[in-house]
Amino acid sequence: MTRVKRGNVARKRRKKVLKLAKGFRGSHSKLFRTANQQVMKALRNSYRDRRKRKRDFRRLWITRVNAAARTEGLSYSKLTGQLKKANIELNRKMLAQLAILDPQAFSEVVKVAVNAQ
Repeated sequence: MTRVKRGNVARKRRKKVLKLAKGFRGSHSKLFRTANQQVMKALRNSYRDRRKRKRDFRRLWITRVNAAARTEGLSYSKLTGQLKKANIELNRKMLAQLAILDPQAFSEVVKVAVNAQ
């Protein structure tokens, strides 16, 4: 069997990994072996945390809406139930934005939801 020299392929692969490791500290961005491990770990974390970010934002919006709803004398779950009955289809993000940026509009939404029984 003939010998295969992997110079080109190996160099390209290593350069690709080191490029992904740019900005890592110390040997994590300079040496291939450690950089390869750190790149794999970073890719794993970023994949996981892209999903986690969605959960975190949802929790934040719920907390904000709950705080604003309690100033109106309702709990979050009661408010969502009333909104459903009144066919008000505002998502959590929009409710949280209203609660922070325009509290008067939020209280109007709550009044409409409560009175639409």
